[in-house]
Amino acid sequence: MHLAMIRIAISCLVLLGLAAGAPARAQSKEVPYWASIRVSTINMRVGPGTSYRIEWVYEREQLPLKVLRRKEGWRLVEDPDGVQGWMLGRFLSRERTAIVTGEGLAEMRDTTGPEGKLAWRLQPGVVGRLGKCKDSWCGFTVGRHKGVVSEGRLWGAGEP
Repeated sequence: MHLAMIRIAISCLVLLGLAAGAPARAQSKEVPYWASIRVSTINMRVGPGTSYRIEWVYEREQLPLKVLRRKEGWRLVEDPDGVQGWMLGRFLSRERTAIVTGEGLAEMRDTTGPEGKLAWRLQPGVVGRLGKCKDSWCGFTVGRHKGVVSEGRLWGAGEP
């Protein structure tokens, strides 16, 4: 009886070890990925902890970010301007958003392709929810306005 209990205990320890290693492997496979800011104000720090100084304060809910690394509850992120720093992961969302980039107004059309009817013109810096992308066009929603925008005008579309 004693030997059977030892075997069960060893089996449990082996299973726990395998289970504990799985999240670490999954985390390393997950980066990079797109995220967005889910709060109205968030700090970007120079290191992964509250003892590190604040480099930037973001007040732009839904701003897309590229997550480059994970460390405990912290994420090393890159913003649309290429600035990198650490943010608390709990203030980020996996909801895909994008920001209009480039020079001049970006055209939002009702269907893909330049032959689609022009619905809106978007200023660089406009942030919206990103839909599916196909043939270099992405679904894009800004408030109640929906349409498609050329993928080349959106930071946050495509692979991170």
